[in-house]
Amino acid sequence: MNRSLFVIYLCVALDAMGIGLVFPILPALVGEVTGAGNVAPFIGIMAALYATMQLVFAPVLGALSDRLGRRPVLLLSLAGASVNYLLLACAPSLWLLLLGRAIAGLTSANMSVATAYITDVTPEAQRARRFGLFNAMFGAGFIIGPVLGGVLGDHCVRLPFIAAAVLTGANFVLACTSLPESRKGSGEGIGLAALNPLRPLAWVLSEKRLRPIVLTFFILSATGEAYGICWALWGADAFQWNGLWIGLSLGAFGVCQTLVQALAPGPASRWLGERGAVLAGIACACLALVAMAFIRQGWMVFVAMPVFALGSIGTPALQALASRQVGADLQGQFQGMLASAVSLASIIAPLGFSAFYYAVRSDWPGAIWLLVVAVYAMAVPLVVLGTRRASIPGRA
Repeated sequence: MNRSLFVIYLCVALDAMGIGLVFPILPALVGEVTGAGNVAPFIGIMAALYATMQLVFAPVLGALSDRLGRRPVLLLSLAGASVNYLLLACAPSLWLLLLGRAIAGLTSANMSVATAYITDVTPEAQRARRFGLFNAMFGAGFIIGPVLGGVLGDHCVRLPFIAAAVLTGANFVLACTSLPESRKGSGEGIGLAALNPLRPLAWVLSEKRLRPIVLTFFILSATGEAYGICWALWGADAFQWNGLWIGLSLGAFGVCQTLVQALAPGPASRWLGERGAVLAGIACACLALVAMAFIRQGWMVFVAMPVFALGSIGTPALQALASRQVGADLQGQFQGMLASAVSLASIIAPLGFSAFYYAVRSDWPGAIWLLVVAVYAMAVPLVVLGTRRASIPGRA
């Protein structure tokens, strides 16, 4: 593995650790600040605010990465994440928590720029494997982060946020000192039209072949929001888990997902084809979610983890398929557009999932996972439509 890939993978792992540190304990912090007994609506609002800011600014950051290079945009996003964690660690009121999430959303280009970076330095034939390693490194960060966050949060609800700020600061220093630029920017200015957050979506509507793949990203991203909003709440409500057990459950998932992402995407894409790998991943996720909806004892969650982790087997294949939809000179714009679609899903889904969880919490918390299965099902025909051609050469 060359130096640039090593550094970008390490940045992804550290970023995941920072996210994982705060994940188990965020509901407790919101409860402390607001005094509310049911914090699901507040968690949904915070997630929607983050995604709204990301929707507005992700296209600009994507375009900047094409014109100025990937490295400066990545550094900006890491700096914004550090400010967010510091505000979460110190915030005495809800509005400061919201401000922190807004800043994080504004500068959150980590994953889309990292994806574009890997695309820049990777031949097409190797992208599925390297995107698998990308997700494996994210999963590795999630092994340590949630467990550590749960332990720290059980002692003091603010400690995980301080630790996340330190980790993200270290990530910034690493990228600043060791990460080379992957693609020389064009040096062109950005017109006012690039500031329009709906412009990338208009581009998609003008390109018929891009619509199904973008809608697939939209739907699968929407399903992912359910875990961020409801996992910690569900663990506490269904099994009376404390921060440690919530962290352990997320860490166990991280172990399983890391093994899957490190070992399975390449063989799955060869044996099933990239489209088959995506569909197999959806099937595994749905099977595990149905089981989780009816689980009554906490230890059963850990039994379901391997099948649940297999749900991510198709993610690298989908990323590889998406990366071939446009030419190399538009990768940053395309990845920024995909980030906009993801952000749009992240605005709508948290509000919907949090409202649904609020409605079923007292009677059947696990019902939330059946709703996620229903959303997954909508992606199946889009996967079939959007990936009929394995590669579309040329520029968009």
